[in-house]
Amino acid sequence: MRLKKAFQLALNIFIHSKLRSWLTIIGIIVGIAAVVAIVSMSQGAQQQLEERLGSLGADVITISPGSQRASGFGFGGGGPEGERGTTQTSTSQKNLTSKDIIVIKSVDNVKYVSGQVSGSEDISYSSKTSKNTRITGVDILTWKEITTEKLASGRFLTNGDMYSVVIGDRIANSLFGKTISINAKILIAGKSFNVVGITQEGSSLYIPLDIARDTLTDVGRTEFNSISVKIGDVNLANQTVTDITKKLMLSRGILNEKKKDFSISNPATMQATMEATMSTMTLFLAAIAAISLIVGAIGIANTMFTAVLEKTKEIGIMKAIGVQNKDIMTIFLLNSGLIGLAGGIGGVLLGAIASTAISSVAGIGSSSAGEAMRGGIGSLFSTSYVSFQLVLGALFFAVLIGMIAGAIPAYRASRLNPVDALRYE
Repeated sequence: MRLKKAFQLALNIFIHSKLRSWLTIIGIIVGIAAVVAIVSMSQGAQQQLEERLGSLGADVITISPGSQRASGFGFGGGGPEGERGTTQTSTSQKNLTSKDIIVIKSVDNVKYVSGQVSGSEDISYSSKTSKNTRITGVDILTWKEITTEKLASGRFLTNGDMYSVVIGDRIANSLFGKTISINAKILIAGKSFNVVGITQEGSSLYIPLDIARDTLTDVGRTEFNSISVKIGDVNLANQTVTDITKKLMLSRGILNEKKKDFSISNPATMQATMEATMSTMTLFLAAIAAISLIVGAIGIANTMFTAVLEKTKEIGIMKAIGVQNKDIMTIFLLNSGLIGLAGGIGGVLLGAIASTAISSVAGIGSSSAGEAMRGGIGSLFSTSYVSFQLVLGALFFAVLIGMIAGAIPAYRASRLNPVDALRYE
């Protein structure tokens, strides 16, 4: 018997299947939909993660004073470099100085080094005042080469700027209830500053380093709150971090790494760690969803056993007219594969719809949670991505499950004795 004819017979059995066959298909639909939804949302989160970590600058390393351990990780991007994550800092620390910058510049693969200071002061605009607003003083010679901020309008701080400021989008558009435009004047600690640039997002506020030392309280004349380092080759990021660590420890007279009084954040390592965590979580959730596929496979096996019983006399007739065992087996394998395919198609469609709906809800939730959740982990799941490979993989998996589940019933059908099959009632 030709494969085409076997497929036609299998399709005829499938089309005229009873209600239990379609209930079995629903079981496969639910399982495939769960897997597709979980994997597509994970792929969307992975893309968001890569974009956001990329916006932090995979080629930018941040050195901070004190021994720090991460207690969380934020994606807001609004704060100054080196303060995007939540950290706990040891009480015994030695501030970073210009000497440290000179040491860091001597390390291979380092392109730019920029020290920053930060503090909180009152800022005023149009008779309204915002208390204790975070302000960062930056080295205007190197800051624009290192910063990951993007301008919405205006320019970055340049050589010759004195009382100039670059502000974040949220300060410009919402903090004072009025829009702050380029060349507007704002007061920082009672001093007038000219707005020369507005970044695309965040509530950052940047002023020249020397002016920051004169304006901000509790800021020393030579110390830095953090040092940002831009490297040349991202592939050498880990080696560069090791070299910087060794040279700073030697410069500071630290022999035991446990007594290190500074911390170095490496976005490349952070990205690899979070991607591995995301992959593990996806695998775990997909494994849970696969349980429903196992239940669906059991349903297919049950349906095929019943179909063999119902078609016993027909099988006897086919064998009596010369149809071989392998042809009988092929017909029932194709029939079970069609059940899996139908469930796979329905599962892909339902999974795509479900992941889109869940992502939309996550996006609404993350945007309505206020500043605390803005750009946080919750918004990672605000997008989903159903790839072509995922669709093909889901359909193949569904057909494979169907054929595996139908293998034993198909074999039993092929081994039926034609005489007994014809006498079966």
